[in-house]
Amino acid sequence: MAAPFHEVRFPLSLSYGSRGGPERRTEIVTLGSGDEERNSLWRHSRRSYNAGPALRRAEDIALLLAFFEERRGPLYGFRWRDTFDHASCALGQQPAPTDQPLGTGDGSTTVFPLAKTYGGAFAPYLRPILKPVAGSVRIAVAGTELPASAFQVDPTTGRVTLAAAPAPGAAVTAGFLFDVPVRFASDRLEIDHQAVLAGVVADIPVIELRR
Repeated sequence: MAAPFHEVRFPLSLSYGSRGGPERRTEIVTLGSGDEERNSLWRHSRRSYNAGPALRRAEDIALLLAFFEERRGPLYGFRWRDTFDHASCALGQQPAPTDQPLGTGDGSTTVFPLAKTYGGAFAPYLRPILKPVAGSVRIAVAGTELPASAFQVDPTTGRVTLAAAPAPGAAVTAGFLFDVPVRFASDRLEIDHQAVLAGVVADIPVIELRR
């Protein structure tokens, strides 16, 4: 059964100033000789963020409470905008249809999942993109951008379906904006009532959802 998810983004006004990023799980064994053996236990990294602590206006706290309660705490997932990593292109640029490789045509395949590649010189990491921003995806085949009518994008899964299968050997690429699927990492939201019109939320931890 798929985990319950609400296709709504955590308010950007509450996430500014947050901290967090990707986490890896690596097993390191030191041998008797002093040499190391390292093994990656996770295929994909997992991101976590924390939007506290910060002094917030009463309006912001009310917004946070409403968002937390509607999600039933950690029960329902939601979208999170990573300020430094939310596009197929370099920070500060606009997505182009040739930003990221999705695959190569074989004459029959029409479905291509969105992905973002990190690195490239040694061991590039291919990250699945599950929550593209609706209307932001641009697709190209063999370097030529397709019109919006030539493909469909599922913004809830990141799967692109082309109207026609690309010819064998034709590169399929994409440019896009995306969010991170997350949930609250705690059942509790603690607010320090420091003033009538302001308060401090010690922690607002969220953690990435993975398939």
